[in-house]
Amino acid sequence: MSMHFEASSSVTLLFDFWDVHGPAGMVLSVFVVLMFTLFYELLKVLKVELSDRLHGPASPFPSPFTPQATCFPPPPPCLLPQLEYHESNSAIVSSPSESSLNPSDSANTPAANTNWKRWLLHGLQTLLHTTQVTLGYLLMLCVMTYNIWIFLGVIMGSVLGYFLAFPLLSKV
Repeated sequence: MSMHFEASSSVTLLFDFWDVHGPAGMVLSVFVVLMFTLFYELLKVLKVELSDRLHGPASPFPSPFTPQATCFPPPPPCLLPQLEYHESNSAIVSSPSESSLNPSDSANTPAANTNWKRWLLHGLQTLLHTTQVTLGYLLMLCVMTYNIWIFLGVIMGSVLGYFLAFPLLSKV
């Protein structure tokens, strides 16, 4: 196996059954690799979108010093009584004496549904991550054939995938 790029139309990609001989097979193989790379870029965007649903959107200016620090100024004094009223209501509703009055509804609370939904999203995100890593390694092995056409297919798929996928990220 040569350790430099060559422009041959004969190459074996990933498995023995993917043996390319001739220009038509090379064009088809480059197209398939390009589509794999495009799918890889789309998976990255989908993974970010699921992460936003699971953890909430990331703050544009996170503070590395204190977890309680915020980027926003304190509320104006005219809103402080309303905020204190809201906090006192939430304390009453979530007190143990209030929640023990109706124990039959505790299994179907929104918190239980949210927890189940979070685990489901986390499982889906894990599956997407596994698929993304596997596809990334397969694409790396395709590039390691040192065929210039396959390499260009991976690069063009990455460019096209980034161009098409990342505008979708701003709409999510």
